[in-house]
Amino acid sequence: MRALDILDEVIDGPVRAVDLARKLDMSKTTAHRLAHALKSRDYLSSTSDGFALGPKLMQLGVLAGEQVDLVRHARPIMTRLSEETGFCVFAGMREGDWSRHLERVTGTQRLRVATAPGDRRPIAETGLGKALILDEPEDEWKRLYRLSQGGRVAADKMDAWLERMRQFRDADQVRHESELGDGVRSIASPVRNAKGSICLALSIASAAQYLTDENSEELAARVRATADEISELAGYRAKSGASA
Repeated sequence: MRALDILDEVIDGPVRAVDLARKLDMSKTTAHRLAHALKSRDYLSSTSDGFALGPKLMQLGVLAGEQVDLVRHARPIMTRLSEETGFCVFAGMREGDWSRHLERVTGTQRLRVATAPGDRRPIAETGLGKALILDEPEDEWKRLYRLSQGGRVAADKMDAWLERMRQFRDADQVRHESELGDGVRSIASPVRNAKGSICLALSIASAAQYLTDENSEELAARVRATADEISELAGYRAKSGASA
């Protein structure tokens, strides 16, 4: 949190470490250490006037802008999926160890999922979040699942979760049943950019009485087709792999 406080302080221009320490009520040593740690990861840069925002933040800003713009263009496609199925349709992106829901198209069902645009969840906790990490190595899956479970997971539970994730990876789609006891089910597919990297995820979600074993196959096909259509907007071509 103190490192984030430092980033907030340099938004308006370069600030010396001694001034960061004074403004944030921390020792000069701590301010200097945190600033240099941020600099080592390119979140800050050094100037003659002190520490300033670094190139990593510029990169993240561009990527975030592209993704939000992609969601704006994707909304009519999401709306069509919602109208055809009656389900809530969500789009979200990864923020470190979290998933951020960026957009929701409310369905027509009487019981609706309460998740709203802007909500943030541990990334391994939701179907949308799992779709965002399908390309990650299994060690990362383990770390993120432990985080979503409060830090400790029994070996048998972890093995079962990893096996489900392998199945999702092979299908390039997630079929999720909430572990929170709220009866929510979802189907989520990744959205890929021109480089083939997962940049967003798309999901439908509802109470289990609406998203059933009987209709899940048809719904999964619709979600996958919609995610593929949005991926094309991002420059991805699933068959050839060529960029737009």
